[in-house]
Amino acid sequence: MSAKDNQRRILGLLWNDPATAPRGARGPERGLTLDQIVAAAIEVAEAEGLAALSMRRVAAEVGVGTASLYTYLRGKAELEALMLDAVALGPTLPHEWPGDWRAKLEAWALDDWEAIRRHPWTLHLHGADRVPGPNQLRWLDSMLRVFEGTGLTEAEKLAAIESLDAYSRGLGLLRAEIEQPAGTEAQAYDVADRNAGLRELVDFSAYPALRTAILAGAAPYSGDPFRFGLRLLLDGIETLIAARRAAPPGDA
Repeated sequence: MSAKDNQRRILGLLWNDPATAPRGARGPERGLTLDQIVAAAIEVAEAEGLAALSMRRVAAEVGVGTASLYTYLRGKAELEALMLDAVALGPTLPHEWPGDWRAKLEAWALDDWEAIRRHPWTLHLHGADRVPGPNQLRWLDSMLRVFEGTGLTEAEKLAAIESLDAYSRGLGLLRAEIEQPAGTEAQAYDVADRNAGLRELVDFSAYPALRTAILAGAAPYSGDPFRFGLRLLLDGIETLIAARRAAPPGDA
């Protein structure tokens, strides 16, 4: 099956196209639903990470043979697409938060940040080739509604949304790497030992601006780095909105 055919099939699964209905729904395991399979897969990813996820493992979780699971889904790519869409929405849509556009975006972003911390496996599933599901499009529609009346062009609204989403996911990936459980290969070194080694071997007079920051006790994660970066992004969006509102008609 070509990549195009794979994407079309995933699209059908996400949007309940009868042409892609799982054969298992009409077969001997018809008591098992896709929702149950996806929920079991999410439980595995939540507990053990995406690396532990496999068709065999999910089949065991739902109590069927691996071959039976393949009558529902042809592979892990289809399963991952369904998992990602299943957790795409929080209990409150972005435009449903109280306040103006900025208050809504801040509330959504903080809620999304907590969701990322709860579901770190989702960070590894986003990509330009991902097929959007109904929950993902509902989220995007809601985000666009937040910007109604701001004066931004449709392209600017989408760019602002992309920037906010990329910021949350980018910082989420970085924090996930830092916070990996002790004993993993990524944490085979001790950060304190590394920094001590740097102080011993590096002549920081060659890096005067960095030396000033170090002597001032600056650290990348002092305070709340997510809120700090979010405020910078929202300040930039606010500046653009103010410029659009002040511009003569037709100058946007």
